[in-house]
Amino acid sequence: MAKVVLKDFYADWCPPCRMLKPVIEELEKEFKGKVEFKNINVDEDKTDAMKYGVRSIPTIVIEKDGKMVESFIGVQTKTALKNVLDKLVK
Repeated sequence: MAKVVLKDFYADWCPPCRMLKPVIEELEKEFKGKVEFKNINVDEDKTDAMKYGVRSIPTIVIEKDGKMVESFIGVQTKTALKNVLDKLVK
């Protein structure tokens, strides 16, 4: 089975990041065991943020088998993220 990872780049001081947090938490419950979720605080982990070229937050990066397949900048709907994850875990 392919390994799918969703990386949520955020900062504690970022209002849109706080808006996105409950969406990510819901998806985490729905895709438990199918998708690995990583919350990356850009103030604490600048290395990963630089690696992915994160310039705005929130940024979501979705990887499959170690390769980035999708990225989103800004607040996203649960539906938009769920649609991508559904395709990747099949």
